[in-house]
Amino acid sequence: MVGLSEGEKHFICGGIAQDLRADGRTRLQFRALTVETGIIPQANGSARVRMGATEVIASVKAELGKPTILHPDKGKVSIYVDCSPTAAPMFEGRGSEELSAELSVALQRCLLGGKSGAGAAIDLSSLIVVEGKACWDLYIDGLVVSSDGNLLDALAAAIKVALSDTGIPKVNVSLNAEMDGEPEVDISDEEFLQFDTSGVPVIITLTKVGKHYIVDATSEEESQMSSAVSVSVNSHGQICGLTKRGGAGLDPSVIFDMISVAKNVSQRFYTLLESEIAAAEAAADE
Repeated sequence: MVGLSEGEKHFICGGIAQDLRADGRTRLQFRALTVETGIIPQANGSARVRMGATEVIASVKAELGKPTILHPDKGKVSIYVDCSPTAAPMFEGRGSEELSAELSVALQRCLLGGKSGAGAAIDLSSLIVVEGKACWDLYIDGLVVSSDGNLLDALAAAIKVALSDTGIPKVNVSLNAEMDGEPEVDISDEEFLQFDTSGVPVIITLTKVGKHYIVDATSEEESQMSSAVSVSVNSHGQICGLTKRGGAGLDPSVIFDMISVAKNVSQRFYTLLESEIAAAEAAADE
């Protein structure tokens, strides 16, 4: 928890009310965003994202597995987040475990949809090698390196960038003579298929402080919030998921307004993120 004096609290809330935040931003303005790709050579894809003083890393590891009996036509994806003890004082000891679990669940809801895979932003059917027999399992790991608010949005952005950096090895399959036999697979070390991230959304969190809401809140601003709504939006402006935290209730009309604002803001964030991805890829090619 961020410790603030009464004067500091009044300064933060008063600035938000006047649309001039403590760091000079307006209510719907993001902090500076930087992106790096390919930072973990052992992973199939990886990225580092910085939003102000918040820094997160995401990595994607692809392993050949077997589809479940209930969903023989879909691959599997798991998402896990870990908070470094050095990211913030509150993460020391066992303080990070609850937040890690909360972030992991929120990302799974926004990116993977329901347990059946319905509504998944990641196309699980694209991970199938042989229906019912072989598929790709994606293990997505997020690490909070430095925390200064808005962790969910930063992690979602890092995962999207890491997936865009992910290459899935090309697989040549030869089935045994018996139809129920296990397929023989040859995994290429040289040919890779680029992972399609066109449907992967970004997450925009609107934090309500007083009568107003802001995007990309810092830790100090989050300490003064009454509630926050996180909306995952894809590049077509479609809502993929929504989560709320904070004890204060919200009128339905306020939630609808926040969703509308999140949709509009998301398009600006997409443009910003795509330009940073392009810059990172160009730097990696040099």
